[in-house]
Amino acid sequence: MAAREEAGPRVEAVGERATGLHDETKWSLLTTEFWAMVLVIVAILIAAAVSDSLNDRHAWLLVAIVATGYIVSRGLAKVGVGHRSMGQRRR
Repeated sequence: MAAREEAGPRVEAVGERATGLHDETKWSLLTTEFWAMVLVIVAILIAAAVSDSLNDRHAWLLVAIVATGYIVSRGLAKVGVGHRSMGQRRR
């Protein structure tokens, strides 16, 4: 019986079977940066809900800034990097 695989490569392999090969360096849901962005956005929205000093417009502006920073960083991370499928990585 083969050794247990980590969840990340299994998820990526399923995605490749479902959508074909992709040019992404790593699926965004598998990155720490994505989950950090989600946590920061949730924290901003919670702070806006409970704070009197952080109004809704300012909170959504902060959310837009965080999301834009994440999108730009993902774009920069992909520049000039080709994608290898899981099968190619194991060889």
